[in-house]
Amino acid sequence: MQKTQRIIRQATHVDMKDIMMVMMAARQIMRSSGNLHQWDDGYPSEDIIVSDMEKNGGFVLEEGGMVVAYFAFLASPEPTYEKIYDGRWIDNKQTYHVIHRIASYPDVHHVFRDIMEFAFSKDYNIRIDTHRDNHIMQHNIEKHGFTYCGIIHLASGDERLAYQKLL
Repeated sequence: MQKTQRIIRQATHVDMKDIMMVMMAARQIMRSSGNLHQWDDGYPSEDIIVSDMEKNGGFVLEEGGMVVAYFAFLASPEPTYEKIYDGRWIDNKQTYHVIHRIASYPDVHHVFRDIMEFAFSKDYNIRIDTHRDNHIMQHNIEKHGFTYCGIIHLASGDERLAYQKLL
């Protein structure tokens, strides 16, 4: 059986419908795993995805020509990472990239691995954060060698668990 090829490429406005379908599926995964409060009230919206694209930071993962995942890969600085509580960044001097809004369909596996391979091919210093109730994401982050650094607060005031990995 031949393995279907995957590619990661920059998202375009043409992808928006597919991206929003992936977001809906990811929201359902969160709810079914007990993460009831992350990504509520329509987050992430089309406007946020467009903002990622305008910063050249919106990416899709395609498998067999179909969009099966989305993520943002954005250059520093990340304003919400300026202050970290109950810990500290491994390195707070060098530039970094941040990964946000990872979303995929439930039957698509190894998405996090593929995103990390892509990210670390572009930068050696990656930061990521997640909701306290997002145990699936915490597992993936820790499995891929990230170090827990502390708590950051989003612009809304909501807290997130923050991680960093340096190659």
